[in-house]
Amino acid sequence: MYTAVKHIHLFMIACSVLLFVVRYVLMMVDSDLRNKAFLKRVPHVVDTAMLLSGVALIFITGFIPFTGAAPWLTEKLTCVLVYIALGFVTLGSSKNKVFKTFAFLGALGWLMVAANIAMTKATFLG
Repeated sequence: MYTAVKHIHLFMIACSVLLFVVRYVLMMVDSDLRNKAFLKRVPHVVDTAMLLSGVALIFITGFIPFTGAAPWLTEKLTCVLVYIALGFVTLGSSKNKVFKTFAFLGALGWLMVAANIAMTKATFLG
């Protein structure tokens, strides 16, 4: 069960990041494709599946965030929240593409930190 849920979670992460990058590129080239229903709805479905598989992993493994038992998971979730916030800035309504590019690169950086924490189970703060 754990392996299946973990692979679903990892697949959803890959899909989410791929969709984020595609939407960023389409925004940068001012493509009308970014307004298609597919690119408006599918990221929400993928992110919901990613969230649900992550919650399932919490129940399967017993690693509980915001407790002393799994400080690494708390840090990972914090990184994910920063990634989401920077994703909103990147794909938001601002016209400043330079600022959006820095937000995009920052989002990917925080995602890499979250991935590192998830793989090593090591915290940066403790």
